[in-house]
Amino acid sequence: MTGIDAALSSLDPDALTAWVTTQRWFSAKSREVTVDVRDAVPLDEDAGLGLLVVEARTAAGTHELFQLLVGADGDRLDHDALADPARSAALARLLGDGARVDTSGGEVTFHWADDAPALGDPPDVRPLGAEQSNSSVVIDDAVVLKVFRHLEPGVNPELEMLEFLSSHGFTAIPTLAGWYQLSSDVLDATLGVAQGFLGEATNGWDLALDELGSGRTDRLTPGLRDLGAVVGEMHAVLGSDVSRPEFAPEAPGDEALPLFMATVDEEIEHVFSGLPDHEVFAPIAGRGDELRDQLRRMSQGGSVGRLIRHHGDLHLGQTMQGGGRWTVLDFEGEPSRPLLERRRKRSPLRDVAGMLRSFAYAASAAGRAGADVPSSWESDARDAFLEGYHAAVDPALLPAGDAAVAQVLALFELEKAVYELRYEIDNRPEWAAIPVAGIARLMELEP
Repeated sequence: MTGIDAALSSLDPDALTAWVTTQRWFSAKSREVTVDVRDAVPLDEDAGLGLLVVEARTAAGTHELFQLLVGADGDRLDHDALADPARSAALARLLGDGARVDTSGGEVTFHWADDAPALGDPPDVRPLGAEQSNSSVVIDDAVVLKVFRHLEPGVNPELEMLEFLSSHGFTAIPTLAGWYQLSSDVLDATLGVAQGFLGEATNGWDLALDELGSGRTDRLTPGLRDLGAVVGEMHAVLGSDVSRPEFAPEAPGDEALPLFMATVDEEIEHVFSGLPDHEVFAPIAGRGDELRDQLRRMSQGGSVGRLIRHHGDLHLGQTMQGGGRWTVLDFEGEPSRPLLERRRKRSPLRDVAGMLRSFAYAASAAGRAGADVPSSWESDARDAFLEGYHAAVDPALLPAGDAAVAQVLALFELEKAVYELRYEIDNRPEWAAIPVAGIARLMELEP
């Protein structure tokens, strides 16, 4: 036994656990964790490349599955093959070749689109920035491969959303170049997705901060109108096909708003019961019951409109602008939420609310960096985006009438702002003033 087989068979469980629990994409760092290998697949013997599916179990009884791409250095296991250009290139070749690799209980299959670019020989592969919940590499400066670390059974929304939108003629997305997946007795799951690399484009968040910092908001605001039109067109496409059950628009049941309210109510109770005693929270301190009453009044007798597949985590950082056009990225939804929830149909206005909240964050971030942000900018940005959005979206997907749309949108903004407040208190307390201001503003709206 040599190479990757030998390295996999001599794996050190303690070293594996120590490595997994220190990775940025691993969320249970504060708990006692045991990591076990559920599946080990030699992918390329010559390159010493293998794939592990590992299960992380906590003392509390929770368990999650993760993907590791590993390498063999003699009989020693390198836990991160993506950091090695030669092994990353071997993974890219498997994709480009449309390879199929047997596992002990199934197979790993690689797919490369007919219109995807031909890869170099060998492919040139480099890491793409800091890791978040996934790991990404750029191949030949033409394609970016996103490797999903946290695995759940089912098709990842990133794959099915890109496939659906591109097949229905929506072009404001990266091209789908390929993917690879596992089908085995451990689980059936999407392991990674390759898509066009937008190397010359500018991230929407960076663009907003640059424009606000330079005082050129006269250029930024019209661009947000165009972005609104792109998002409106995207929602129109996502709500256009009744022939595919997983994408067909649905009418919400009578329980839709009550269930939404119950979820938000619980979040409000959790956040407001533990607000720190600090002046930054003064505008909302002690107003949890008032906020819940406001939400109930706003939701009475209303409808959220049609339910469709949506982006699920839309904000300026999920967009790129280049060549005079906007592109929407990262369709996997909020990685912290279960896959089934990320694939659930929702009101498209949830995406809109996420983008509007992003404008508040951009204005505040630019101000913190010393920019003289006009007091009207956030309002102007909202108006421009919504103007473009309503010009492009199918109105049949939304609640009937402008007042109903505004009311439901405010509900989703409140939900988002309360979630932001909890996150900032836990992780970035110096940013908590942003969601506090958003909640205070929305509480003053007339139901």
